[in-house]
Amino acid sequence: MTATPSGGGTVVSPLTTPGEGGGLRDVFRQWFLLKLLVRKEIKVRYRGSVLGLLWSYVKPLMQFLVYFVALGIFLNLQGSTPNYAIYLFSGIILVNFFVEVLGNSTRSIVDNRDLIRKIYLPRELFPVSTLLVSAIHFLPQTLVLIGACLMAGWAPSILQLAAVVLAFIIVGVLATGLGLLFGAANVYFRDSENIVDMILMIVTWASPVLYVWTMVERALGPYFFLYQLNPMTVAVEIFHWGFWYPTLNADQVAAAPVMHGLASVWAPVALGVSLVILFIGQLVFRKLSVRFAQEL
Repeated sequence: MTATPSGGGTVVSPLTTPGEGGGLRDVFRQWFLLKLLVRKEIKVRYRGSVLGLLWSYVKPLMQFLVYFVALGIFLNLQGSTPNYAIYLFSGIILVNFFVEVLGNSTRSIVDNRDLIRKIYLPRELFPVSTLLVSAIHFLPQTLVLIGACLMAGWAPSILQLAAVVLAFIIVGVLATGLGLLFGAANVYFRDSENIVDMILMIVTWASPVLYVWTMVERALGPYFFLYQLNPMTVAVEIFHWGFWYPTLNADQVAAAPVMHGLASVWAPVALGVSLVILFIGQLVFRKLSVRFAQEL
C-alpha cells in the first residue's frame, strides 16, 4: 500500500495479494519481457549446436521419412492415398507444433525455477514464450510444405487459407491451455510430465495424420463423433483440406471426401473445446501459481 500527497490528502492504492496478477492479460502488458524470454529460449536451446535453427527442418524431415517409408511404401498407403507425402507432412508439422508447445510449456515453470524464486513476474510468460518459440519452428516447416504443394499444383481458395489459419489457432490455444494446466501441476506433482509424455506419445495416432479419417468412421460407426470431438482431429483434417485437397484432381477428390461438416460444425466445436480448456488451464494456473516460489 502506498500513500501519495494530493491536495492536502492522500491517495491510497488498493491492496493486492502477492503473487496474483491478471493472468494471460499480463502477458500482453509485459510484451518486452516476453520477447526477452523467447530470445533466451532460442539461445539456450541451440547453444553449442552446429545446425542451430536448421534442426527445425531436420527433425520433422526424418520423422516424415520414417513414416513415409514404413506406411507409405511398406504398407502401400501411398497407393490408396494420392499425394500421400503431402498428406503425411501436413499432418506431421501440425502435430509436432502441438507436441513441442505442450511438452515445453509443461516443463517451463520448473525449468525457470531460479528466475521465479528471485523475482515476481507474470508466471504465464513462461508457457506463452514456449508457444512463440514453437511457432518460430513451425514457420519454416510450413514454407517447405507450401513449396511441395505448389509443385503438386496447389491452388487453394481464400476459405481454405483462412481455415488453415484457424487450425493453427485451434492447436495453439489447445496446447497453451493444456500447457498451463500441466505446467502448474508439474510444480506440485512431477508425475505430470509422465502424463504429458503419454499424451504426446499417442497424439499422432489419435488424429488422421498417418491414415485417412474414413478408416476411423468405418471402425467406430455411430460413435465416430467422439473422434471428431478431439480438436486435434479437426485441426489436422483442416490442414489436409487447405494443403492436400487443392493438389488433387476431380476424380481423386471424389474418392477422398472431406469430413462431414468440417468447416460448418466441427471447426467451431474444436475452437470452443480449445477455448474451454484454455479457460480451465488459466484458472488452475492462477490458483496454483501463488505458491510457485515456495514449492520450487
